[in-house]
Amino acid sequence: MAWSQPALLLSPLMLLVLTTPVQLSPDYHYFGEKGEGDTWELLRQQHQKGPMVYAICYCPLSRLADLEAMKVADSKTMSESERDRLFAKMEENGDFVGWALDVLSPNLISTSMLGRVKYNLNTLSHDTAAGLIQYALDQGVRVTQVFVDTVGLPEKYQERLQQCFPGIDVTVRAKADALYPVVSAASICAKVARDQAVKNWQFVEDLEDPDADYGSGYPNDPKTKAWLKKQVEPVFGFPQFVRFSWCTAQTILEKEAEDVLWEDSPTQDREGPERITSYFSKGPRARPHVPHRYFQERGLEPATTL
Repeated sequence: MAWSQPALLLSPLMLLVLTTPVQLSPDYHYFGEKGEGDTWELLRQQHQKGPMVYAICYCPLSRLADLEAMKVADSKTMSESERDRLFAKMEENGDFVGWALDVLSPNLISTSMLGRVKYNLNTLSHDTAAGLIQYALDQGVRVTQVFVDTVGLPEKYQERLQQCFPGIDVTVRAKADALYPVVSAASICAKVARDQAVKNWQFVEDLEDPDADYGSGYPNDPKTKAWLKKQVEPVFGFPQFVRFSWCTAQTILEKEAEDVLWEDSPTQDREGPERITSYFSKGPRARPHVPHRYFQERGLEPATTL
């Protein structure tokens, strides 16, 4: 899993937006619909594939009524054609609506969550949202109000953002994409961008049959499970399109991938080959100190006394 940098995309900035106070909203995209009793964290952690897209939308305070008149709404409540239509409408009204995206690749997410120093998804989400707000400020957007759809506890998230941007009025709420038009607009931008990224994904791996019928990405989706099982490589695992860190992907690796026996590990210290997913474990693993192979092959041991 190679590290990849997030991709920032910015809509053309109009002088009106640059010179008037604006309301700004970061939002992030979750694929699929919210189920009964589910939480945003659960939905976000369940998804198995594709990039995570964060978006901000900004609008002059004097034009908020015009944005609301566009009938923007929570992107999860609309069909794909409705989202595409509203996104095109926002593009047509670039004199008072601006947007920017930060696209986090699947392998960046996996690398962050499976690295030696864990970079959990909530922290990644918070940092990305703060980065987008700062990006808008750096471009000259005069931000006076920020509305954010929460990740984790809204009170703590709001406190953190308020500390980062003390001169801006920050509001963090659950389901903000259904409460504030500017957040709804950001959710549409994120959803449209992610749909296009998934549809036009270019595999860097040489896949024999890169089937594009991925399913929804949820672990209980038969199409998603079938696609994952079909594309798993016994030694190297999945294409970079898949988030290795999700439990469903790890379960398939345990069943379909080859066992790994490391040559530097003495065979007498293990009962059998370890599963490849054991090296993705979040908890500490008790591992005996093993000398380098150079010392093992020459029968050299540390001298405790002379």
